[in-house]
Amino acid sequence: MKFFVDTADTDAIKELNDLGMVDGVTTNPSLILKSGRDILEVTKEICDMVSGPVSAEVVATEAKEMIAEGMKLAKIAPNIAIKVPLTWDGLTACKAFASEGHMVNVTLCFSPAQALLAAKAGATFISPFIGRLDDIHLDGMDLIADIRQIYDNYDFRTEILAASIRSVNHAIESARIGADVMTAPPSVIKSMANHVLTDKGLDQFLKDWAKTGQKIL
Repeated sequence: MKFFVDTADTDAIKELNDLGMVDGVTTNPSLILKSGRDILEVTKEICDMVSGPVSAEVVATEAKEMIAEGMKLAKIAPNIAIKVPLTWDGLTACKAFASEGHMVNVTLCFSPAQALLAAKAGATFISPFIGRLDDIHLDGMDLIADIRQIYDNYDFRTEILAASIRSVNHAIESARIGADVMTAPPSVIKSMANHVLTDKGLDQFLKDWAKTGQKIL
């Protein structure tokens, strides 16, 4: 499973990238706002930092303007994945970008029907939002499973990019079902290393070591 980190915080990206935990990065207007930086500047810095896809999102809502914005974003770096919303205009833009050889991340997917349309339009990635489905008392994992089955039935090349991941359980269940990629905040990725029994075992080891009176260095 590929790990994308969902942030525009370059320090957080660097920390994870140095550990080999970053296969790509996803950003959106909310994350750009949180960074407090210019979208073109921070996106270029991220693209220079990681070798994998970096999703940069258009903000227009009509296809013509989406295409214009996306083409500008694509000029930032070769590893840009143009991010468009799953609307009819977004699908139109997706088809235009894919036809030009650009990577496309179709985002805000909440149904198998939407995912099927995105694959037909040539999306590189489809981003089903797990956490937001959970918010309205639907199981986001059911959507991941449905998309996995549909894509496998017809050998679609579009990769399932599990998004809106808010917990370790979301990450593990997405991997178990077969999502190709997950994108999560740095805090969620780092929390995957945590386990109460690891902490308990380490605490006991340290106590026992202290009783030996020995030192390694």
